[in-house]
Amino acid sequence: MKPLNIGLIGCGFMGRTHTNGYRQAPRFFDLEYHPVLKAVCARNEEKAKAFAEQQGYESVETDWRKLLERDDIDAVDVCTPNNLHKEISIAAAEAGKMVLCEKPLAMNTAEGIEMCEAVEKAGVRNMVWYNYRRVPAVTLAKQLIDEGRLGKIFHYRANFLQDWTINADVPQGGAATWRLDAEAAGSGVTGDLLAHCIDTALWLNGSIQDVSAMTETFVKERVHAETGKKTPVKIDDACSFLCHFDNGSLGLFESTRYARGHKALNTLEINGEFGSLRWDLHDLHRLEFFDHNDDSIVRGWRSIHVSDGDHPYMANWWVPGLQIGYEHTFVHQVADFLKSLESDQPAAPTFRDALETQRVCDAVLDSAATRSWKDVK
Repeated sequence: MKPLNIGLIGCGFMGRTHTNGYRQAPRFFDLEYHPVLKAVCARNEEKAKAFAEQQGYESVETDWRKLLERDDIDAVDVCTPNNLHKEISIAAAEAGKMVLCEKPLAMNTAEGIEMCEAVEKAGVRNMVWYNYRRVPAVTLAKQLIDEGRLGKIFHYRANFLQDWTINADVPQGGAATWRLDAEAAGSGVTGDLLAHCIDTALWLNGSIQDVSAMTETFVKERVHAETGKKTPVKIDDACSFLCHFDNGSLGLFESTRYARGHKALNTLEINGEFGSLRWDLHDLHRLEFFDHNDDSIVRGWRSIHVSDGDHPYMANWWVPGLQIGYEHTFVHQVADFLKSLESDQPAAPTFRDALETQRVCDAVLDSAATRSWKDVK
């Protein structure tokens, strides 16, 4: 195997998921490249050392710039709050490092364009961690759509519902709740949750032309975790939007952190001329499929347990009938990235792919602010 030395920046929840992917991919996939956990970087040295010891990183840095200066780092994984994606990614590209960046790509489209230009000018490999593409059932949905099993698509609908910010005492800012601080996150559920839904939709159903959106911030002020002062909340707690796809289908998207009883309800449904399909993250190994071409006496929704050896990714796991989970999507994404190095092909979604999602997010926020339809530019 050829070593690929990884430098991870950020050791929170996503840092753990990515690290698990690096550790597990070569154990279950036949790969030419082998990730080496070379260094982890975080501002808090104590936390970084504890993370390195637990996860198996060889060394620790507290300044990401020093990490980029190291000759023994091949790929930089950016697992920071969104406001740092641009600076770190561009600097990593200029240092000749491969760049793997958490989603969303950037704070806005303008930043995303700069990031795309930087990695393309440097000629370095790049990828964004939209992991739901790698759920085997979602990948199977892509296969069925591409085979024409649904025919002409009429409707695409998706949602991502949570309830963790309903309490007005939840602070904004800081290490734990930076997603509620516009300075660090850029937006709320649009960039955090709907971005996942949008990326999957673009992959399954093609480009979005225009959007009509509404957003709401239910708690107008929150105590900032770092200053202790109550300050205005500038992120969106909820967002819904309509859209037109290039293929003529209509889209309906909804996301909120105020859906009591939902921790991570992420679903999609697609209705076409010949059939429909739907998927639910809470039952992620199943794809529901309706085929109108079936004989009428047996026509109905079927539940496909996506766990057999001829299903996407599953030949690398257990015996047929046994399921996998959320963490495996990151293993699959690491495996796909490493395979792309072997084949000398891009690993989707690239920065350029993720820029399209960023454009949709910006159009959504612009539409909500102006209460009007907006083209995706």
